[in-house]
Amino acid sequence: LGTHLLVETFVWWGEAERVPEFVGQAAVWLYLVIALGVLPALVPVAIIAIEPAGWRRRLMLPFVAVGAGLAALLLAIVITGPVGAEINGCCLSYQLGPGYSGVFGALYVVVTCLPLLASSHRRIIVFGAVNLIAAGLLGWLLASGLASLWCFWAAVTSVLIATHLRRAGSTEPRQPPIVSDQIAN
Repeated sequence: LGTHLLVETFVWWGEAERVPEFVGQAAVWLYLVIALGVLPALVPVAIIAIEPAGWRRRLMLPFVAVGAGLAALLLAIVITGPVGAEINGCCLSYQLGPGYSGVFGALYVVVTCLPLLASSHRRIIVFGAVNLIAAGLLGWLLASGLASLWCFWAAVTSVLIATHLRRAGSTEPRQPPIVSDQIAN
């Protein structure tokens, strides 16, 4: 997610004519490939990967299938183009070619947020609920900039994901730090 946001920096620079036009266009294309062709499939798989075996994982499986199908469809829309971006106040507005509709945006939110609500991890459930609220607020405030703002939000909240994974994966007790006296002995 951090790399994705870094790519968007080049989109901004391209729109502000701070980098050559082909660099800005390549960044638009790469940004949309990641956002629309990778993340809808990746997020449900990642949530299943941290979930212990059981009924909750089975409940998440349809989201993997729908996310993969949505990613393939959106990737085809990006590849067949045309695609573009423009600065719209405090965010970027992305334009996709014919075939894209708001239904895909709603489905995107469903496959990237609802699996989190089925998790057995309380922090993941809270994270999913906050994401649903954030998506609703961002869409209401600035529908044309939702992709840009949503991905910024995702990059920021990736810190929460990393924190959860570190805590959840830590089964061994922490060792005290080595001090200089112990090294000398």
